[in-house]
Amino acid sequence: MKKALKIVAIVTVAGFIAIQLIRPTFSNPTIVAGQTVEDSANVPAEVQMVLSRSCNDCHSNKTVYPWYSQITPFNWFLADHITEGRAELNFSEWGTYSNKKKIHKLEEVCEMVEGGAMPLPSYLWIHRDAALSADQKKLLCDWASTEKAKLPAE
Repeated sequence: MKKALKIVAIVTVAGFIAIQLIRPTFSNPTIVAGQTVEDSANVPAEVQMVLSRSCNDCHSNKTVYPWYSQITPFNWFLADHITEGRAELNFSEWGTYSNKKKIHKLEEVCEMVEGGAMPLPSYLWIHRDAALSADQKKLLCDWASTEKAKLPAE
């Protein structure tokens, strides 16, 4: 029994070491001047601070990769979240969106933060400073509403 336990432990450690060689690619796509939300919309400094702290890691091309992005299998989980986040909403590509899409995304920003779906609870496990207070949620929703009102429907 002791020998079997030792073999299982060795195989487990060897497997963990081996999977470290299989890593996702972590890079930030190029940010094109004029396409970011800051270039395409009026983003007050306090809104920008909230977006930078609580949203940009998954919803922009300005991701700051944390220490755990170097550890498999956590890095695959992280890569998947970033890919999905950017596909859903990318503040670095805001200028490429149609007005209809911008209006829809602004509505979703408010819905997601008010409902507590964003930032993701799993993101908040390690990034506690990304949690949004009631005032910050209201700030984002007010900003989204103001920006939405400026956009003509297509």
